[in-house]
Amino acid sequence: MSNQTIADIYAANDKIREQFKQTIENLPDEKVNLVPDGEKWSITHLAEHIAMVEEGMAKISAKLLTKAQAAGVQGDGTAKLTENFTTKAAAARDVKLEAPEQLVPTGSRTIEESLAKMEETRGRLEELRPLFESVECSEFTFSHPFLGELTAHEWLTLIGGHGARHLRQLENLMSKA
Repeated sequence: MSNQTIADIYAANDKIREQFKQTIENLPDEKVNLVPDGEKWSITHLAEHIAMVEEGMAKISAKLLTKAQAAGVQGDGTAKLTENFTTKAAAARDVKLEAPEQLVPTGSRTIEESLAKMEETRGRLEELRPLFESVECSEFTFSHPFLGELTAHEWLTLIGGHGARHLRQLENLMSKA
């Protein structure tokens, strides 16, 4: 089992979100809406997808944290990441995964709308921070289609991992545009 502080996970997630934001804001419409040859998504699609996924992960985390809080087991500000999570997350880094149908972007949001949704979700996660830091949540899980059963702490960590994955994809898209 790997341990990190919740504060470290928040800092890492914020850094990735900020890199993504800085990379895409102020790009011209023709660049953000272009779907390069051999790709399925534009930069606009990518931002919409990230916004949807982060919102879903925050909702899952909130439900898991509420259950853990009701159980009354106190945490110590440390996220206990299982070996299963760390191993599968590392393996997923270089695997091309398909988004579930409900998380495939439609192109209905602008970059600005997606960034605003990401900020809204960040605010919600900040509201959850005291729970992330104060409850032990390892007994409560929700299944991820590739990674299996994950705790709220693992879902929080995955937000950054998912963002980093798509930051690499964004850099690839920009090199083709």
